[in-house]
Amino acid sequence: MAAEAVETLDGWYCLHDLRTIDWTSWKYASSEERESAIHEFKNLLTKWEAVENEENGSHVLYKVVGQKADLMFMFLRPTMDELTDIETEFNKSKFAEFLLHAHSYVSVVELSKYGPQHAEDDPRTQERLKPILPKWEHISFYPMNKSRDGEDNWYSVDFKERAKLLYEHSKTGRKYAGNIKQIITGSFGFDDWEWGVTLFAHDPLQLKKIVYEMRFDEVSARFGEFGEFFVGNHLAKDDIDAYLHV
Repeated sequence: MAAEAVETLDGWYCLHDLRTIDWTSWKYASSEERESAIHEFKNLLTKWEAVENEENGSHVLYKVVGQKADLMFMFLRPTMDELTDIETEFNKSKFAEFLLHAHSYVSVVELSKYGPQHAEDDPRTQERLKPILPKWEHISFYPMNKSRDGEDNWYSVDFKERAKLLYEHSKTGRKYAGNIKQIITGSFGFDDWEWGVTLFAHDPLQLKKIVYEMRFDEVSARFGEFGEFFVGNHLAKDDIDAYLHV
């Protein structure tokens, strides 16, 4: 008998957009070009802040550590069209002329119905489906799948057993309340993996600790498959000039 698919509640659409800066071209641009690019970029950030203040979406910007990229944007919007509009407007900007595409990931904020049920119109549920992203000091983003390998095939496991495994997994996560903020986004049919996991932390070691400890939960040990990890430090709008100064 086929295993039962779990229903999900779905909220804002999500885009992780990672870019690499062409520092050579940036350095050789005239000071007027750089100033114009920075000014326009900061105006875009101000525009996105206004959307967030009206609670019609959210965004964050981080400096990526390592050579996978330089900048990581995370956008949340009510519709997929709005994500496309953000991406297109940014691509047309002067600053984008100095950027190379490094990675992107498309998904939607997701709550599964494995655990205690909350009405979709419950304010607490809506807050989780349409979150205002924290501007904490550090971020870690990675995609993941559930295994479909032989006996360790998540999609053939009974619903009650899956719910039990995820409940045990959630208990590990709750130990990090206040130290880690987690956003889970579903990407079935949207991107190459099944979920995206975004973790925010004040202390970067907490990112390592929660991922390491969760690997020992049965649901991860048996069924977890993970893609590339991207880690970064928060870049506030007021720090843009110093970051891009040459």
